[in-house]
Amino acid sequence: MTVMLLNGAALRGGCCRHKTLLQLLGPLLSHSKLYSSYRRPGAEPEKKTLWQNADFSFKKGFDVLKTQLSLLKEETQNHLIGPEGRPLSQYLLEQTRVVWQFRSQEDLNKWIISSDVEIGGKSEVYLKLGRNNQGAMLYGTLNTEVPRDGETKYSGYCSMRAKPQLGSFRRKKYYDWSNFNSLYLRVRGDGRPWMVNIYTDPYFSHQKDDLYNYFMFTRGGPYWEEIKISTLGFTIGDKIDGPFQLEIDFIGLLNDRAHTEEFAYETYDKNTPV
Repeated sequence: MTVMLLNGAALRGGCCRHKTLLQLLGPLLSHSKLYSSYRRPGAEPEKKTLWQNADFSFKKGFDVLKTQLSLLKEETQNHLIGPEGRPLSQYLLEQTRVVWQFRSQEDLNKWIISSDVEIGGKSEVYLKLGRNNQGAMLYGTLNTEVPRDGETKYSGYCSMRAKPQLGSFRRKKYYDWSNFNSLYLRVRGDGRPWMVNIYTDPYFSHQKDDLYNYFMFTRGGPYWEEIKISTLGFTIGDKIDGPFQLEIDFIGLLNDRAHTEEFAYETYDKNTPV
């Protein structure tokens, strides 16, 4: 559930082989500083190669190998039981499911917060447990001041994004929500509009940056608000300087039998016959 930037064609031939090897040897790396290809405008390029930033640790690699084999065994046992480790009858009859519930620090660690500080902005964002450990509180201050780098034209955003799922041996795992037709959220905001984002990781590179959005308008006040999305990260960027706050009790899935819409826009032939 992330947006990835493609490297330039001129850089692919030289660096992709090293990146592939680093992914294969990932368990052997200890405290390695491997960053994305993004670089702030005006910043000096990284002079060290990826291999120079890597610190090999065979002891850690052996421990990680045991952990990954244990995960692989668990995944195999769950696959024999049924989809996602549950009997097929239970899986087919499921109508609701809570995917993320915020009750402990471990639940918060499944998410990543970011802001325009990454591009030289001045917005601030924080994530903590709510009162009595009931729900997550995303709060901070939005600042639309544009960095003075001569290239950035817009600024002022804060976001909260779920970490990608990883299977054994760091294989990508995807959310299977095919039995449901709606996202179901229980939130309490401050009256500001938010954008709920669903990121994709498609096979074809020209769809790499595809992002599906839903605008969520919170009403403010002391009462919780239940929102259904039928089309996940949260982003605020309404160009209004000042503090913001959003509480999230849980994020779940709902199979709404009353919802029959398959596509929210008009459909028509591209070449209408005359």
